[in-house]
Amino acid sequence: MGDPRLRTARPDDAPAVVALRAVVHPYLVRGVESTRRMIAQPPAGEDWTAFVAEVDGHLAGWASAYRNIRTSETGVGEVSLLHVHPEHRGRGIGTALLDASLDHLRSLGVRRVRAWALPDGLPFARRHGFTPSREVRYSALDLRPAPPAPATPPGVRLRPVADVDPRRMYRAEVTAAADEPGDVPSDAVSYDVWRHDVWENVGLDRAASTAAEVDGEVVAFSLVIRDGDRMWSDMTATVPQHRGRGLARLVKATALRRAAELGVRVAYTSNDEGNAPMLAVNTRLGYRPVAAQWSCLRELS
Repeated sequence: MGDPRLRTARPDDAPAVVALRAVVHPYLVRGVESTRRMIAQPPAGEDWTAFVAEVDGHLAGWASAYRNIRTSETGVGEVSLLHVHPEHRGRGIGTALLDASLDHLRSLGVRRVRAWALPDGLPFARRHGFTPSREVRYSALDLRPAPPAPATPPGVRLRPVADVDPRRMYRAEVTAAADEPGDVPSDAVSYDVWRHDVWENVGLDRAASTAAEVDGEVVAFSLVIRDGDRMWSDMTATVPQHRGRGLARLVKATALRRAAELGVRVAYTSNDEGNAPMLAVNTRLGYRPVAAQWSCLRELS
């Protein structure tokens, strides 16, 4: 077995990146074309880059690093899902990927870094100066059959997001996400960044994704990211003034049923363990836990 070789990721790495992710994180859903776009066209201002490790011409590791431009906090950077194929662990690949990522963030003036680790990766994170902070639960749902949707309350209109103006979707997401649990608030997402990340995501299924409207305004929504017969609930949320009415379960159940009708067979989602209302919604819909990750924080000198 040859020595690992580290280099910057290229768009044509996308198929191998997806294959590696399927081994390490099989509950994540991002298809080849979506991954190719992520590498080729990151959001302006993020200074996003990614590194891959090759062994004998095969992709064995991945990590991306970028400035967090979705928060009002200054100097925050992210190392996103550093992972190494199980057959190539213990050879220093993870450390090399992390070092390259942190060097990139230092060059951007980042002072605080958030990364993610599986439970068995926490010793690695601690050795490299990271402190575990919050646990995230990953859950799966078999859509054969899809869960029934609750009755729609009077005055509420359900629509596929394909029929909704994107600026109204943006306003609803920004409002709903303001108090989402997490280490770093997502309280400064511009419309251009949101449109790039969400509305123009090549995996977004606008026919299955569902919005609830009251008096012409979006008050709840559930977004479906699809790759073949697998889907990811990118975000399900209700704006604060309409919470407690069951709208999150309504839009998510409706989106799941529409996705199932379009050929999706299994749905995945994730939630901060502190997000009790959404965890309760998913439990009622029939989701079962399949994995966990921890957000990990480090000050960067």
